Amino acid sequence: MIGSHVRPVGAAVMRGWCKRCPNCGAGPMLSGYLAVREHCPVCMEELHHHHSDDGPAYLTVLIVGLLSAPLVAGSIAVFRPDPLVLTSVFSIGCVALALYLLPRLKGVMVALQWAKRMHGFGQPAE
Repeated sequence: MIGSHVRPVGAAVMRGWCKRCPNCGAGPMLSGYLAVREHCPVCMEELHHHHSDDGPAYLTVLIVGLLSAPLVAGSIAVFRPDPLVLTSVFSIGCVALALYLLPRLKGVMVALQWAKRMHGFGQPAE
């Protein structure tokens, strides 16, 4: 294995969820809403190796769909709301949940790649 120390997956994933550097946990991982920094400003760990692509978006849609479908069905069965009210409430709720989850899931995917030394994260520093 390349590298001299073990990278704990659980700690890295939790740091990624908090949008922090998977190495030190102190520096911010994202420079904008979804833009990953070239390197951590605290520990200088390179973060540009990530290949998250559409993974965070797919996971976000999956989670929001899995949570909202039973809630919609339960709301219809229990409360019998007006369709416009149901659509309005769940549209706002689903968009808000998606906006909350997307950068956190991106952080998790980058941190997981870092912990598993994928896509160049395990290369020795030049």
